[in-house]
Amino acid sequence: MIPSSPLPLPSGGVTASADLVTAGLPIPPIERIRIFSAEQWEDFVLEWADSLRDQYGNVERCGGAGDMGRDIIAFDKANPAIWDNYQCKHYKNRLTPGDSWVELGKLVYYTYTKEYTYPRKYFFIAPQGAGTTLSNLLRKPDKLKAQLIDNWDKHCKQGITSTNEVALDAALRTYLDVLDFSIFEAVPSLKIIDQHAKTRWYATRFGGGLPIRPKVAPPPVEIAAHEMIYVRSLLDAYGDHLKCAIPAVDNLGAHDDVREHFNDARLEFYSAEALRTFSRDTLPPGTFEELQDELHGGIKDEIRGDYPDGYRRVLSVVKTAKLLPITDHALKERLSLRDKGGICHQLANNGKVKWVK
Repeated sequence: MIPSSPLPLPSGGVTASADLVTAGLPIPPIERIRIFSAEQWEDFVLEWADSLRDQYGNVERCGGAGDMGRDIIAFDKANPAIWDNYQCKHYKNRLTPGDSWVELGKLVYYTYTKEYTYPRKYFFIAPQGAGTTLSNLLRKPDKLKAQLIDNWDKHCKQGITSTNEVALDAALRTYLDVLDFSIFEAVPSLKIIDQHAKTRWYATRFGGGLPIRPKVAPPPVEIAAHEMIYVRSLLDAYGDHLKCAIPAVDNLGAHDDVREHFNDARLEFYSAEALRTFSRDTLPPGTFEELQDELHGGIKDEIRGDYPDGYRRVLSVVKTAKLLPITDHALKERLSLRDKGGICHQLANNGKVKWVK
């Protein structure tokens, strides 16, 4: 029997840890985008383009059958008649001129037939970017146009539509000759990733955790308009407890216990509002509302409980909310006890929670 020998240690200095055993080595975004599907790639580009709100008023996805050579289109913020086209190509290798001819042909043909207007800019977006030959061509608009003409019959004549040939006849050639071919550009993947990292979509697409939350600002001295409903609900709960009407916050002055509770409740409400803003800036739409729904489901039975007055219901429900384990939500590592209490008041502000029956 041949004696066994120990396996060689892996190179690279990788050591075992709980995270590595569970999820493996992290995949850098520049590598992850290369294993996206074509649909995921378009989603990623849409997320990035949609974040350029300083430039665009509206961003739409057209990709699929009948897109006429437009994948992601973005309309100028100041003048919606001006638009840019983002052409998504998820190929294994870098883009070559051969990958561009049909797309350029579609643009020429469909703007010639007035299906849509000629864009201000036309961006090729590919995980591996543009190869050297295509990059050089994109910097030389006249040469790019000349080579499109040379390649029309081979690539465009039967490639633009599946129903008929598109010959480069005299009229179409005259139209093509005057088009501005300086609009074409290939955007480097690293530039897109860098800008995408500042969007609400980045953490869920690439992982890496959420940034640290900014410090929560204290509530304003004056009650704001968006607080009125939950504040009124609390005043009614206090009145139910004290057996007297509490028409306004100023009437809490003689009641130290509920006045202190009210101040704490406002701190909690504004903490939850800050978490809502943080979620809006770092996670997809609806994420914070999912957290509200989860917490609401956890306190419903407590709300239905029998209490001597509304104030006792508030105390019990908020205490229960703070004890609820939030184990599988994107915001769980940025969620504080104060946030949980504040979400109860947000729910009251939305009319979903009643303190006084």
